[in-house]
Amino acid sequence: MKLKKMVERAIEDRRETIEIEECNDKNAKLKFHVSNIPGLVINDKLISEGKVLTVREIQKVLT
Repeated sequence: MKLKKMVERAIEDRRETIEIEECNDKNAKLKFHVSNIPGLVINDKLISEGKVLTVREIQKVLT
């Protein structure tokens, strides 16, 4: 939940539409090979797992 808020803060000033999807089911975890939650997946690529990224770190990944 905290990671989702950080992502929302990171994208609030962006012009393009970005969709946030929260996946809590086991199949999503297996699909993206997330072993430690929370996990951040962007465009079907696992960006981070096991920690909450800062707004700056998320913005850096998105650019």
